[in-house]
Amino acid sequence: MNSLLLNTDIAIFLLGEFILWVVLLIAFGVNLYLLKKWDFHSYTNLQYRIEKLAYLIMVIIIFSFLMKFILLPYFVFTMDKISDIVPGAMCSAGVISFNAYGMKLFFIKMAILLLLMIWLMINHYDIEAKVYPWFRAKSWLFVFIFILITIELYWDYAFFADIDIHKVLNCCSTLYGLLEGVNPLPFGLDKREIIILFYMIYAMIISSTFGKQNYILLIGLILFIPIGYYSVLYFFGTYIYEMPNHNCPFCMLQKDYYYIGYPLWGSFFGGVFLGITAILAEERLKKDSKRLKYLMVLSFTIFVTICTFFVLHYYYKNGVFLEPVKVEMVM
Repeated sequence: MNSLLLNTDIAIFLLGEFILWVVLLIAFGVNLYLLKKWDFHSYTNLQYRIEKLAYLIMVIIIFSFLMKFILLPYFVFTMDKISDIVPGAMCSAGVISFNAYGMKLFFIKMAILLLLMIWLMINHYDIEAKVYPWFRAKSWLFVFIFILITIELYWDYAFFADIDIHKVLNCCSTLYGLLEGVNPLPFGLDKREIIILFYMIYAMIISSTFGKQNYILLIGLILFIPIGYYSVLYFFGTYIYEMPNHNCPFCMLQKDYYYIGYPLWGSFFGGVFLGITAILAEERLKKDSKRLKYLMVLSFTIFVTICTFFVLHYYYKNGVFLEPVKVEMVM
């Protein structure tokens, strides 16, 4: 057995994930029973008991889902902690890129969180409607989510078990560093163009939200995912580090930078997830999602404010903007 699995932080994380999986496994079995027996138009004692059981299972699922939202930042925190004992890794970037499970695990965790938010939204409107019109839809969605969580649990174990603490990992400067003549930005953009797009798309999201243009809002969200990510990685992040060539999405999660990466990335992905959930609520469930949209606007505003603050703070303190140092590739 890999000795890394005996690390306290990893053991706590894996144990927490396993306990939640066991709880959700019980809920999964009961959920299948409810799907088979559910008949809201029946007035039998069995239906009455099933409705009470459904409410109990719903509470268990909500609690478990909320714990999943807590475990994601703890997962990143755990990777950051073990980067201190793995040669070559300076932050979570080196750890998560060590094997084939790392990035797959990160993306499946993000997908699960998005689906959990959608489930919570459907569940809210289902209970509000009193006659449970979306009971089967949310139940089948839970079945799919549980399958993903089962895959995630296996990948969690496989990811940590496959890390060799005697092998030198890549650091973030190797993974995200800039080389002379190489443009890492999407669509062939330069930094000036991507920052202009950053603020334009943010304005597009705000205006389409208050203008009630859901399809334009969806386009804005889709565009903001890569533009927002690359803007932080290759422009705003350098002002957080106050180093022109330090390009890493993970180092800002460390204590040295006051853990600013957690509210920054949390508000970014939170805004994306809230926006998608709000659009689905209005377009598929035909429900008003004004509250979700306001939360999305607040989340994105926090994200943009944090990004902008570090640029203005650096300029106020130094009187100049950062200029990247050219790095030549050694052949």
